[in-house]
Amino acid sequence: MKKILFRSLLGIFFGSFVAVLGTNLLYLFGGFEMIEGRFFFKNSIGSILCGWFFTVAPSYFEIRQLKLYQQTILHFFTVLILYLILALTIGWIPFTIKGVLLTLIIAIIVYAIFWTAFYLYFKNQAKKLNADLMKL
Repeated sequence: MKKILFRSLLGIFFGSFVAVLGTNLLYLFGGFEMIEGRFFFKNSIGSILCGWFFTVAPSYFEIRQLKLYQQTILHFFTVLILYLILALTIGWIPFTIKGVLLTLIIAIIVYAIFWTAFYLYFKNQAKKLNADLMKL
């Protein structure tokens, strides 16, 4: 429970940071002199919620009773469904078939790249640890 609370706070703080950073970038490079309060509020809440569920969802990978493919499927669909609901509600992606399909395609590609990178990294770490154990 402590770990989920810690991850929740970490995600909320990270999402807040992204919201403020995004607002500053809009001001500096987007030509916005002033940002409407509703726009800032809506996008800040979206960033905070994204930060929250993107840091809590990896908890699936700590459930040892599940196989890796089950953890991956649960994580992917949890993140994807929550993101789609949030992004469609806030207006980050258009509420059209083309917008949703394009988002799904991009999400699958990005998820596959990140999953593969993490898999290879941890596989390499395990190989190093096993080699160190053999030296003992």
